[in-house]
Amino acid sequence: MISKEHLAFHNTSAAPHDEVLKVALDVPLRRTFDYLPPLGLGAVAEGQRVRVPFGRHRMIGIVHSRGPSELAHERLKRALERLDEFPVIDPAGLQLLAWAAEYYHHPIGEVIATALPKALRLGASAQSRLRRWVPTVEGIDAWQRGEPKRGAAQRELVEHVGATATVLASLLPRWREPARALLRRGWIAVLEEEEQASSVALHRSRACGPELTAAQRVAVDALSASIGRFAPWVLEGVTGSGKTEVYLRLIGQVLERGQRALVLVPEIGLTPQLITRFQERFAAPLAVLHSALTDTERLQAWRAAFTGRARIVLGTRSAVFAPVPELGLIVIDEEHDASFKQHEGGFRYSARDLAVVRAQRAGVPVVLGSATPALETLHNIQTHRYERLSLPQRALQSEPLRIALVDLRAHAPSAGLSLPVREAIARHLTEQGQVLVFLNRRGYAPTLLCTGCGWIAPCMDCDARLTVHRAAARLRCHHCGADAPLPQRCPQCGFAVKPVGQGTERIEETLAQAFPDTPVVRLDRDVVRRREQMQSAMERIASGAARILIGTQMVTKGHDFPNMTLVVVLNADQGLFSTDFRASERLAQTIIQVAGRAGRGAKRGEVLIQTEFPEHPLLKSLLAEGYEGFARAALAERAQAAWPPFTRLAAVRDSASTPEAALNFLSEARSVASLTPRVRLLGPVPAAMAKRAGRYHAQLLIESTERRALHEFLDSWLPQLEQLPAARRVRWALDVDPIELF
Repeated sequence: MISKEHLAFHNTSAAPHDEVLKVALDVPLRRTFDYLPPLGLGAVAEGQRVRVPFGRHRMIGIVHSRGPSELAHERLKRALERLDEFPVIDPAGLQLLAWAAEYYHHPIGEVIATALPKALRLGASAQSRLRRWVPTVEGIDAWQRGEPKRGAAQRELVEHVGATATVLASLLPRWREPARALLRRGWIAVLEEEEQASSVALHRSRACGPELTAAQRVAVDALSASIGRFAPWVLEGVTGSGKTEVYLRLIGQVLERGQRALVLVPEIGLTPQLITRFQERFAAPLAVLHSALTDTERLQAWRAAFTGRARIVLGTRSAVFAPVPELGLIVIDEEHDASFKQHEGGFRYSARDLAVVRAQRAGVPVVLGSATPALETLHNIQTHRYERLSLPQRALQSEPLRIALVDLRAHAPSAGLSLPVREAIARHLTEQGQVLVFLNRRGYAPTLLCTGCGWIAPCMDCDARLTVHRAAARLRCHHCGADAPLPQRCPQCGFAVKPVGQGTERIEETLAQAFPDTPVVRLDRDVVRRREQMQSAMERIASGAARILIGTQMVTKGHDFPNMTLVVVLNADQGLFSTDFRASERLAQTIIQVAGRAGRGAKRGEVLIQTEFPEHPLLKSLLAEGYEGFARAALAERAQAAWPPFTRLAAVRDSASTPEAALNFLSEARSVASLTPRVRLLGPVPAAMAKRAGRYHAQLLIESTERRALHEFLDSWLPQLEQLPAARRVRWALDVDPIELF
């Protein structure tokens, strides 16, 4: 009889301490979980997926590391199976994700889950498989006898046996039915094999591109010299200065070295334009990753990157985690854009900052491009962390923009448009130019007002008003999505109601009435819901079929319309008096970016900004000194007020069913904090919009002059917060380096 001691020794020797798998699971716990390796499968490497028992469920996790366990051997469960022959996350990727989990103080399992497509998290194969239709022995004999004697489709298919489904579909559109017939007769079989990266020299360029300006040449030469080592560059160029051409030249050099490039853009709307540019320039496979893809499309793009088949990976925020073997370059276009920061949901990270860390760890250059760099980026230039390259002039040497303010106190607007703006639009249309009218407010009107009692249509679940959507005859909340019919009478007194203020839908109506013979296109989330709709609208503008474009934030950057000669900015005052210390920076960036859509061709561009505060310092500095002058003054103000980038911030935000519960948790959190002289807490306070989607929101800020001091405090404080009784009665999250103060 074998003793218990002998059995325990036998099991321990079969699975030594260094064989215990530390598995990261997609659960909100700040730890990995120990498992014994699955039986009979050999060694399991870090980065491979395993299926494990977890409570009453089975889950798929990633082997994060291996090592001894603090648990007794008999308490360890065994992993059920290994899903991959090779790791789906390489060592460099695991290190980056571990760094991100530590820096953002987020559970490692949820961080790793962010880096993988949903299909992989559910167990799909990491490598795509090609299905080939191959002849069987019986099939070869049949064909030697001249079979099949009848059936033209089957006889034609026989000539292409061995091809993949993709090839067959291109050659024989109706190949599937004859293939099934041959399968039933046993004359062909389906062979599956893993798709391999092509060995063809796919780095060659299709075209040389335009001749570089002197400034572009200086930038390309400097960037080229840094290939092969870590070098953070800021490519600051006015809109239309040719930043994309610089990217393309550098990417071409990286591809010629046999390496690959990762390109990040802030919004899905920019990807079609860049895809076209890349496809025109390079005969290199491209993988595109963004949130509008289906799960299947995302898996296919990830596989193309993972296998190395894709030489260029282009994507939005989450593409920073994409597998890119032999990475040679990272480009971050429009690096200032807030879309690079995930500030809702679970894992809250900055793709821009992680891209810089990834480039540093990979030893490759990273290029941060923008016409309006973030103040943090400019501060990094001032402190010599980043190098600056400048493109001060437009590539086509067009004349400088004429920018002017329209004082609404002297020119009262009618239906949102002042007389000087109407006259300017008419003049540019007569001169065969195109016009962009920018208003960052969709819908017909932001308010529905009763003419009798003064009632204003409220959102019952938010501290906000419902927006009028006249074409749909609906009232909608742009914060929680609440939706109601548009009433004809006041529900309180029965008097008539009217829309107050302007949204893009109302401005479209105004322009259609003022210029009835001029085609108008509107771009906002109400009319553009699919990629095809966006592409169609862009084509109408580019071809000249539409002469006036009305849009929200999605038209402010990346788009090139050579015949756009006038830009009108409506409601520029929206961000002048916000309580958020970043509001002025965002407003300045928006104005400069949208102004940059004008005058990109041979004709001189004009920009008109409607405002009731023409003497405001922000507007005056933008007109007098441009973004550079504004940024210089804004950085000085930030330093004086001790705001980022001169201090480090984190925010604990929560929401609860009552305002008291939201504040109580944060008050308890503050009470257990062990503060040091280098760390201070601000708050708690209700959010600027305290009630959203039926819940009450509040926040507590943590500020420090030193990054290390902030993170040391968070390391000791967060475990205490998780143990607070009130933590179970609220939803709360930590946001490190927040870009919005709610």
